[in-house]
Amino acid sequence: MKKLAQRWHDTWSSLELLPPPNLLMELMHSYSEPHRFYHTLQHLGECLELLDAVTPLAERLPEIQLALWFHDAIYDPQRQDNEELSANWALICIDQTCANESLSNLDPKMAHRIHDLVLATKHDQVLLATDAQLLVDVDLGILGADEDRFSEYELQVRQEYHWVPEADFRVGRSQILKYFLERSAIYGTPWLADQLELKARRNLENSLLIIETSDRDH
Repeated sequence: MKKLAQRWHDTWSSLELLPPPNLLMELMHSYSEPHRFYHTLQHLGECLELLDAVTPLAERLPEIQLALWFHDAIYDPQRQDNEELSANWALICIDQTCANESLSNLDPKMAHRIHDLVLATKHDQVLLATDAQLLVDVDLGILGADEDRFSEYELQVRQEYHWVPEADFRVGRSQILKYFLERSAIYGTPWLADQLELKARRNLENSLLIIETSDRDH
């Protein structure tokens, strides 16, 4: 927690801004909601650590960092608009913070860029901007995790969808796994592709095989 809190304050300091009072506490509370098992502070911390490995590739590093903080700020597995709600929360908070500052060098478009970065984590569009690609690749870093962490991730996802019948879950999950496997590349950032692409495909193929085997057994 302390390490995350320090990251939070360092990010705002790099922008020469003071974060809104209580916002860190509100975000940590959101990421700690009892219905979350994967979209938690663990995931946020893993994303920020992976970003550390590719910081030279970022055009506006603090904006990616803030987008990561907000990208799962709102998460309800039974909703379809989590990213939109999270992006709007980011926009409001950052806009208000900038409005309260008198710094002449503040970029008026920053809040909207961060809003758009959060929306990019819907993973439903072709990305052209470097920072957006970097952000979504970091968000997908879990797919290229080591075997034990990936297995834990799969269990965490199932726990978040505990209300879905097993057969229905297997159908939906297999569709998601196939979606990523059928992409020409899972990662668009060359360095991350070199590090994670093969491991991600192996993880996804193994997970899909488990589902297909389970379907045959039933």
